[in-house]
Formats: sequence, structure tokens, C-alpha cells
Amino acid sequence: MNSTVLAVLVAAVVAGVGGLLVPRLIARIPEVEPEEADPERIGGEGDATVDATEPVSKPAREPEPPPESFADIAALPRLALWASVVSVAAGVVVGLGVGWTWGLVMWVPLVPVGVALALVDWRTRLLPTYVVRPTSVALVALALVGWAVTRDTAAFERSLIGGLVALVFFFVCFFIYPRGLGFGDVRLAGALGVALGWLGWGEWLVGLYSGFLLGGVIGGLLALLKVVERKGVPFGPFMLLGALVGLLWGADVWSSLVTG
Repeated sequence: MNSTVLAVLVAAVVAGVGGLLVPRLIARIPEVEPEEADPERIGGEGDATVDATEPVSKPAREPEPPPESFADIAALPRLALWASVVSVAAGVVVGLGVGWTWGLVMWVPLVPVGVALALVDWRTRLLPTYVVRPTSVALVALALVGWAVTRDTAAFERSLIGGLVALVFFFVCFFIYPRGLGFGDVRLAGALGVALGWLGWGEWLVGLYSGFLLGGVIGGLLALLKVVERKGVPFGPFMLLGALVGLLWGADVWSSLVTG
């Protein structure tokens, strides 16, 4: 059997089984405590002369509604089935993109986790640290094991550098324009940088850049069609989708850039 076909079959089956566990993973995420909004002051600091019976020209801000609970998301009808179907499709892409290499070991477990994160981010605008942080640690550990098994020092160094550079770059973007990115996006970028970096600089560059491109084009279109609010378009799903684009075409794009 062709090694690529074997990689596709293994990735699809394992990722599909992992997709069945997506509801359980989401249900285990600790719920977010809604922050209580402070009422606006009627008068200035130390002002005790304001008559509380006078009409207030500017109404107090209403607190934002809390995000949808993770328990409710986990209880969505047929979620396990749909998560498995999406995971199988993504597993096929992973198998085609990385082939029968150590990259398959790093990417297949990431598929159902990515499906869970994409769904949670889409419905809550949150990328829970409870999921992202251990995912990042696991990817670094798998890269270390991959170096021990394959002795591919270049891939291991590229993986660590790729994760660090992605983390720093997204943090700078978050620092400059915090309304455009959440800190969960920064953490996810570090994890994806590790996984993409193991494969190559082309996959890393295209995978990360495609997230911005897809987020801008598809997110803008959805906002234009009023499917979502412009200020409420989640970036995590587009980052994950962009990573799959990097798997498929990153090496070819990098080759064309380097060789001209």
C-alpha cells in the first residue's frame, strides 16, 4: 500500500474516533465566571452634591451577557457525530499534507482538539487556556520525542523556533491592537507554530498567514452578510483552517518563493 494512502487512512480513522470525544472534552472545560460590570458614577470623584433624583443624561452600561456555557455546547444535538465527520475530513487533509512521517504523530491528535477549539471559539469568542496550554506542552513533547526517534535536529529546532516566533509575533499584534486578537489566539499561535514548524518553513509561513487571509476575507463576508457581528468574528477557527492550508500548499509556495 502506498505510504500516503496509509497515512490518509490512519489519520482519518484516528481523527474520526477522536472527534467522537469532542463533547466530553468541551464538557470538561471550566465555566467562565461572568464579570460584574461596575455601575457608572453619577458625579465626579468626591462629589457629594449630586441630587440622585435628577435625571441622568447617560444611562448606565448594561453588563454584557455571559458567553454560552461549555456544558450547553457539549450537549448540542449530534455534536459527537458532526465533530467526528469534520475530524475525518481534516484527518484526510493531514494525511495528504504530511504523509507517513513523524508529523502525522503530531498532527492527528491536534485534529479533534482543533475541532473542539474552533466550535468553542465560534460560539463563545473564547479559546480556553484549559485546552490550549496542555496542547502546546504536548506538541513540544512530541517534537522532542520526534527528535529522539528520527534524529531530525533541523525539524526539532525549526519547531521550537517556529512556535516561539509565532507566539511573539501574535503577542505584538495583540499588544498593538487588542480588539483584533484575544490572548487565546496568541497561545494558539504558539501551538500551531510548533506543529507547523516541524514540517517546514513553507508550511509554517503559509499556515500562519492563511489564518489572517481567511479571517479577513471570510470573516468580512460573514460580517457583511450579517451572519456575525464585525467586532465579534472569532479568529481561532480561521487560524486552524489556515494551518490546514499550510499543510497542503505551504511547501510548494515556499519552493516557488525560494527558487523563483
